[in-house]
Amino acid sequence: MKKVVVLTGAGISAESGINTFRDANGLWEGHDIMEVASPIGWSNNPALVLDFYNKRRSQLHSVVPNPAHEALVALEKTHQVTIVTQNVDDLHERAGSSNVVHLHGELLKVRSQFDENLVLDWKNDLHLGDLCEHNSQLRPHIVWFGEEVPMLEKAIDITEQADILMIIGTSMQVYPAASLLQYAPAGTPIYFIDPKPAIAPNENLTILAEKATVGVPKVVEELVQNFN
Repeated sequence: MKKVVVLTGAGISAESGINTFRDANGLWEGHDIMEVASPIGWSNNPALVLDFYNKRRSQLHSVVPNPAHEALVALEKTHQVTIVTQNVDDLHERAGSSNVVHLHGELLKVRSQFDENLVLDWKNDLHLGDLCEHNSQLRPHIVWFGEEVPMLEKAIDITEQADILMIIGTSMQVYPAASLLQYAPAGTPIYFIDPKPAIAPNENLTILAEKATVGVPKVVEELVQNFN
Protein backbone atom coordinates (compact mmCIF):
# COMPACT_ATOMS: atom_id res chain seq x y z
CA MET A 1 0.00 0.00 0.00
CA LYS A 2 1.21 3.49 -0.82
CA LYS A 3 1.57 5.84 2.13
CA VAL A 4 -0.71 8.88 1.97
CA VAL A 5 0.08 11.62 4.45
CA VAL A 6 -2.76 14.10 4.96
CA LEU A 7 -2.20 17.52 6.53
CA THR A 8 -5.48 19.09 7.68
CA GLY A 9 -6.37 22.51 9.06
CA ALA A 10 -9.36 24.53 10.20
CA GLY A 11 -11.05 24.47 6.79
CA ILE A 12 -12.07 20.83 7.00
CA SER A 13 -13.62 21.30 10.46
CA ALA A 14 -15.33 24.56 9.57
CA GLU A 15 -17.57 22.70 7.13
CA SER A 16 -18.91 20.65 10.03
CA GLY A 17 -19.90 23.89 11.73
CA ILE A 18 -16.93 24.29 14.04
CA ASN A 19 -16.30 27.94 14.67
CA THR A 20 -12.74 28.96 13.88
CA PHE A 21 -13.19 31.69 16.53
CA ARG A 22 -10.72 34.03 14.88
CA ASP A 23 -12.23 37.25 13.50
CA ALA A 24 -10.77 39.29 10.67
CA ASN A 25 -9.09 41.51 13.24
CA GLY A 26 -7.37 38.54 14.87
CA LEU A 27 -9.60 38.34 17.95
CA TRP A 28 -10.96 35.04 19.23
CA GLU A 29 -14.50 35.54 20.52
CA GLY A 30 -13.60 39.14 21.38
CA HIS A 31 -10.37 38.16 23.14
CA ASP A 32 -6.79 38.79 22.13
CA ILE A 33 -5.26 35.43 21.22
CA MET A 34 -2.61 35.80 23.91
CA GLU A 35 -5.34 36.16 26.55
CA VAL A 36 -6.83 32.73 25.87
CA ALA A 37 -4.12 30.72 24.11
CA SER A 38 -0.81 31.39 25.83
CA PRO A 39 0.94 30.46 29.09
CA ILE A 40 0.89 34.15 30.07
CA GLY A 41 -2.88 34.32 29.54
CA TRP A 42 -3.32 31.17 31.61
CA SER A 43 -1.20 32.62 34.40
CA ASN A 44 -3.04 35.96 34.35
CA ASN A 45 -6.63 34.70 34.12
CA PRO A 46 -7.06 30.92 34.18
CA ALA A 47 -10.84 31.21 34.63
CA LEU A 48 -11.13 33.10 31.34
CA VAL A 49 -9.02 30.50 29.54
CA LEU A 50 -11.06 27.64 30.93
CA ASP A 51 -14.32 29.34 29.91
CA PHE A 52 -13.01 29.83 26.38
CA TYR A 53 -12.13 26.16 25.95
CA ASN A 54 -15.27 24.98 27.74
CA LYS A 55 -17.29 26.78 25.06
CA ARG A 56 -15.25 25.17 22.30
CA ARG A 57 -15.66 21.74 23.89
CA SER A 58 -19.40 22.24 24.22
CA GLN A 59 -19.72 23.22 20.57
CA LEU A 60 -17.71 20.18 19.51
CA HIS A 61 -20.35 17.88 21.00
CA SER A 62 -22.98 19.43 18.70
CA VAL A 63 -21.27 18.78 15.35
CA VAL A 64 -20.52 15.68 13.27
CA PRO A 65 -17.90 14.67 10.67
CA ASN A 66 -18.54 15.77 7.10
CA PRO A 67 -17.98 14.07 3.69
CA ALA A 68 -14.33 15.18 3.63
CA HIS A 69 -13.62 13.34 6.87
CA GLU A 70 -15.55 10.33 5.59
CA ALA A 71 -13.69 10.25 2.27
CA LEU A 72 -10.37 10.01 4.09
CA VAL A 73 -11.69 6.99 5.99
CA ALA A 74 -12.69 5.34 2.70
CA LEU A 75 -9.15 5.89 1.39
CA GLU A 76 -7.83 3.52 4.06
CA LYS A 77 -9.27 0.61 2.08
CA THR A 78 -6.62 1.03 -0.62
CA HIS A 79 -3.86 3.13 0.96
CA GLN A 80 -1.96 3.49 4.21
CA VAL A 81 -3.30 6.82 5.49
CA THR A 82 -1.84 8.96 8.27
CA ILE A 83 -3.50 12.26 9.16
CA VAL A 84 -1.46 15.04 10.71
CA THR A 85 -3.91 17.68 11.85
CA GLN A 86 -3.62 21.19 13.24
CA ASN A 87 -7.17 20.79 14.54
CA VAL A 88 -7.92 20.03 18.18
CA ASP A 89 -11.32 18.42 17.53
CA ASP A 90 -11.98 14.68 17.27
CA LEU A 91 -13.88 14.68 13.96
CA HIS A 92 -11.28 12.57 12.14
CA GLU A 93 -11.49 9.93 14.86
CA ARG A 94 -15.27 10.03 15.00
CA ALA A 95 -15.44 9.56 11.23
CA GLY A 96 -13.34 6.41 11.63
CA SER A 97 -9.78 7.41 10.69
CA SER A 98 -7.43 5.01 12.43
CA ASN A 99 -4.16 6.96 12.46
CA VAL A 100 -4.38 10.61 13.52
CA VAL A 101 -1.60 12.82 14.92
CA HIS A 102 -2.68 16.06 16.62
CA LEU A 103 -0.01 18.75 16.33
CA HIS A 104 -1.76 21.30 18.52
CA GLY A 105 -3.29 19.06 21.17
CA GLU A 106 -6.79 17.72 21.72
CA LEU A 107 -9.85 19.54 23.02
CA LEU A 108 -11.30 16.43 24.68
CA LYS A 109 -8.22 15.89 26.82
CA VAL A 110 -6.68 17.75 29.75
CA ARG A 111 -3.32 17.48 31.40
CA SER A 112 -1.66 18.11 34.72
CA GLN A 113 0.31 21.28 35.34
CA PHE A 114 2.60 19.21 37.58
CA ASP A 115 3.30 16.48 35.01
CA GLU A 116 2.64 17.32 31.34
CA ASN A 117 2.70 13.60 30.49
CA LEU A 118 -0.29 12.99 32.76
CA VAL A 119 -3.09 13.36 30.21
CA LEU A 120 -6.74 12.55 30.88
CA ASP A 121 -9.81 12.21 28.68
CA TRP A 122 -12.22 15.05 29.47
CA LYS A 123 -15.56 15.56 27.75
CA ASN A 124 -17.27 18.13 30.01
CA ASP A 125 -16.40 21.55 31.42
CA LEU A 126 -13.07 22.01 33.18
CA HIS A 127 -13.07 24.24 36.26
CA LEU A 128 -10.62 25.84 38.64
CA GLY A 129 -10.21 23.29 41.41
CA ASP A 130 -10.26 20.27 39.09
CA LEU A 131 -7.01 18.64 40.17
CA CYS A 132 -4.84 15.75 39.03
CA GLU A 133 -3.66 12.97 41.34
CA HIS A 134 -0.77 15.22 42.42
CA ASN A 135 -3.24 17.91 43.60
CA SER A 136 -2.20 20.15 40.71
CA GLN A 137 -4.65 22.11 38.56
CA LEU A 138 -5.65 20.50 35.29
CA ARG A 139 -5.33 22.59 32.10
CA PRO A 140 -6.50 22.13 28.51
CA HIS A 141 -4.33 19.68 26.56
CA ILE A 142 -3.67 22.34 23.94
CA VAL A 143 -0.39 23.62 22.51
CA TRP A 144 -0.52 27.34 23.21
CA PHE A 145 1.40 30.10 21.47
CA GLY A 146 4.97 30.09 22.74
CA GLU A 147 4.93 26.41 23.73
CA GLU A 148 6.85 23.54 22.15
CA VAL A 149 5.00 21.32 19.67
CA PRO A 150 5.77 17.86 21.09
CA MET A 151 4.34 15.91 18.13
CA LEU A 152 6.31 17.84 15.53
CA GLU A 153 9.21 15.38 15.27
CA LYS A 154 6.76 12.50 14.79
CA ALA A 155 4.96 14.50 12.10
CA ILE A 156 8.26 15.16 10.33
CA ASP A 157 9.12 11.44 10.36
CA ILE A 158 5.70 10.61 8.91
CA THR A 159 5.97 13.24 6.17
CA GLU A 160 9.44 12.02 5.17
CA GLN A 161 7.91 8.63 4.32
CA ALA A 162 5.03 9.95 2.21
CA ASP A 163 4.36 8.51 -1.24
CA ILE A 164 1.50 11.00 -1.69
CA LEU A 165 0.79 14.20 0.25
CA MET A 166 -2.62 15.83 0.67
CA ILE A 167 -3.04 19.29 2.21
CA ILE A 168 -6.61 20.16 3.17
CA GLY A 169 -8.21 23.32 4.55
CA THR A 170 -5.07 25.08 5.69
CA SER A 171 -3.24 28.13 4.41
CA MET A 172 0.11 26.51 5.29
CA GLN A 173 1.06 29.87 6.79
CA VAL A 174 1.11 28.76 10.43
CA TYR A 175 4.45 27.50 11.66
CA PRO A 176 5.77 25.03 12.57
CA ALA A 177 3.02 23.07 10.77
CA ALA A 178 3.76 24.87 7.49
CA SER A 179 7.33 23.61 7.57
CA LEU A 180 6.18 20.00 7.12
CA LEU A 181 5.83 20.49 3.37
CA GLN A 182 9.61 20.71 2.97
CA TYR A 183 10.08 17.24 4.46
CA ALA A 184 8.14 15.41 1.75
CA PRO A 185 10.46 13.39 -0.50
CA ALA A 186 11.44 15.09 -3.74
CA GLY A 187 8.93 14.44 -6.50
CA THR A 188 6.12 13.43 -4.13
CA PRO A 189 2.70 14.08 -5.72
CA ILE A 190 0.97 16.79 -3.71
CA TYR A 191 -2.75 17.61 -3.71
CA PHE A 192 -3.64 21.00 -2.22
CA ILE A 193 -7.34 21.45 -1.44
CA ASP A 194 -8.45 24.86 -0.21
CA PRO A 195 -10.87 27.52 -1.53
CA LYS A 196 -8.06 30.10 -1.45
CA PRO A 197 -4.85 28.16 -2.03
CA ALA A 198 -1.83 30.19 -0.95
CA ILE A 199 0.81 28.07 -2.59
CA ALA A 200 2.88 28.32 -5.75
CA PRO A 201 2.17 25.60 -8.34
CA ASN A 202 4.81 23.20 -9.60
CA GLU A 203 4.92 20.03 -11.66
CA ASN A 204 4.20 17.75 -8.69
CA LEU A 205 1.41 19.91 -7.29
CA THR A 206 -2.29 19.57 -8.10
CA ILE A 207 -4.37 22.46 -6.74
CA LEU A 208 -8.10 22.13 -6.15
CA ALA A 209 -9.47 25.57 -5.24
CA GLU A 210 -12.53 24.04 -3.59
CA LYS A 211 -14.05 23.36 -0.20
CA ALA A 212 -12.85 20.22 1.53
CA THR A 213 -16.24 18.52 1.16
CA VAL A 214 -15.97 18.94 -2.62
CA GLY A 215 -12.26 18.51 -3.27
CA VAL A 216 -11.35 15.67 -0.93
CA PRO A 217 -13.84 13.13 -2.34
CA LYS A 218 -12.55 13.98 -5.85
CA VAL A 219 -8.94 13.30 -4.90
CA VAL A 220 -9.83 10.13 -3.00
CA GLU A 221 -11.80 8.83 -5.99
CA GLU A 222 -8.80 9.50 -8.26
CA LEU A 223 -6.39 7.72 -5.92
CA VAL A 224 -8.68 4.72 -5.52
CA GLN A 225 -9.13 4.44 -9.30
CA ASN A 226 -5.38 4.62 -9.87
CA PHE A 227 -4.92 1.88 -7.29
CA ASN A 228 -7.22 -0.38 -9.26
